[in-house]
Amino acid sequence: MRIRFSCFIAILALSLSSPASAQDTGQRSAPAPVTKVPAGVILVKGAWSSASDLVTPLPEGGTVAHDVFSDPYFGMTLPLPQGWTEKYKGPPPSDSGRYVLAQLSPSDTFQGPARGSILITAQDMFFTPLPAGNATQWIGYAKDHLQADYRVEKPPTQVKIADRSFAFFAYWSPVAQLHWYVLATEIRCHTVEIVLTSQDAELLDVLMRGLNRMKLPAAASPTGGTGGTDVPVCIQDYARAENLVARVDPVLTEHRFNPMPVRVIVDRQGNVKHIHFLSAFPGQTKAIADALGQWKFRPYLRDGQPVEVETGILFGRASRPGTP
Repeated sequence: MRIRFSCFIAILALSLSSPASAQDTGQRSAPAPVTKVPAGVILVKGAWSSASDLVTPLPEGGTVAHDVFSDPYFGMTLPLPQGWTEKYKGPPPSDSGRYVLAQLSPSDTFQGPARGSILITAQDMFFTPLPAGNATQWIGYAKDHLQADYRVEKPPTQVKIADRSFAFFAYWSPVAQLHWYVLATEIRCHTVEIVLTSQDAELLDVLMRGLNRMKLPAAASPTGGTGGTDVPVCIQDYARAENLVARVDPVLTEHRFNPMPVRVIVDRQGNVKHIHFLSAFPGQTKAIADALGQWKFRPYLRDGQPVEVETGILFGRASRPGTP
């Protein structure tokens, strides 16, 4: 109703002002151009992901090009199986920090004997609503909370893939005759999960072996992956009072109660150098960015030397209770 009323006021104002303008100029005002929404397009105005710069890699910035999936943020590359492709891009990150990085499947012209899928996701462990603190606990939680129609096929264990450790387990559906292989490791305080699905268990074993062509950062592990070296050290709840020299709270005039998860990178001098909004309205991003630009942290020291820090800050209200 408010939108319709606003549109009516705008039209009324134009109708009143147009004749006067025409008399002043001696010409009739040209009709305003009409913008049409393309067929099959849905416009959604709401909370969305964004960042304070276009240079720093983001978790959702992964792409498939030349038959290789790569995500610079996670330092991850994965050659696709022959004849496979990415048909659809994933949705934006959720307000609990869940990402769909890639959805891979055989192309329409695939001639192989069996079909399946590869789903690559990431969960920001700063904002997870689940009682899991790392990839090992994440896999354990998934196994313990399978629905009644599913059966554990291979219990949780640790495996080596691409010379990196992964937490792994497998389950299947006797009704659908589908099998799932689930692998997870920790990178930059995200649980990166690879889920292989098919009705053919032999295909899943082939896909598992194909993952050995993947490249991951050396710090990736089911219970580690806290950054460092060539990426910032990620620290849970680093924006505590004892680590802050100056803090300014954002002034939110609307949409104040939705969760606004934000990842920030603090430079060696303690200044906020990068802001990644996982989910926020445009007005919120400006208010939060203006405030964070005035924050000052105490430099974080590792081996006596200042290093960059990446941490998560939740503004607004959490959508559901979480357990770190």
